[in-house]
Amino acid sequence: MRCHADARRPPRVPCPVTELSPKKDPDARRWHRRKAARPQELVAAALELFVERGYAATRLEDVAAAAGVSKGTVYLYFANKEELFKTVVRENMVPALARGGDLVETYEGSTPELLRELLLGWWGLIGATRAAGLTKLIMAESGNFPDIAQFYQDEVMGPGDELFARVLARGVARGEFRETPANPTTTLICAPLVFLMLWQRAFSQVAVHEIDPVAFVDQLIQMLLFGLTTGPARDTPLPAKSGPWVWEQIRDEMLAAQAAEPAGGEDG
Repeated sequence: MRCHADARRPPRVPCPVTELSPKKDPDARRWHRRKAARPQELVAAALELFVERGYAATRLEDVAAAAGVSKGTVYLYFANKEELFKTVVRENMVPALARGGDLVETYEGSTPELLRELLLGWWGLIGATRAAGLTKLIMAESGNFPDIAQFYQDEVMGPGDELFARVLARGVARGEFRETPANPTTTLICAPLVFLMLWQRAFSQVAVHEIDPVAFVDQLIQMLLFGLTTGPARDTPLPAKSGPWVWEQIRDEMLAAQAAEPAGGEDG
């Protein structure tokens, strides 16, 4: 009788909707979101390690550990350390340069004002962030890794020079700047900012004379304008700050876009 009763009991069949569907499984949802966010997590971890240890001493397994994934996972997204480094540069420095180019195209104020916006923006968006350590890395290790040095020149330094060359040409065309050769004038504009980044990275933990970045950039602007301006622009002081700088608005937009990326990746 017991066997007969067991034979009549219907076998348990898993429900494909309630038991197997990832939409009903919170862990599966978290896994999906985690997978979508992994490239960003790896890039963020790599930035920290590259800046802290340098290029040569940073290993992919250390990046994986810092991001909380296996080393094999890194290779799902990046072929090697060089490709990961390039992505770190492209995501942390190139977007700010692109927005600077857009600003040069659309800015309606005077060229001295535009130059001030760009110099303050370079410091605020790059120099004052962790990404500034990448410049120190390149200068320290370019001799041993000429390929990444050339990449940095092509993607960051070269476009930066071109950006300021366009500003110089704009000022000349509007009768606000005297005509000067783009090279080395663009280098003279950018070199103090590179120095400030290196100073902050090299001596931030040492008891040396502290440089106030805001005062430094402000004095740099004044010195540049004294040597660049001509005609009425030379005798026209820059207006006082009124409201947020344009670069601050750009920063907020970039941060908002970055914050929205994981959600967009999850839907994809």
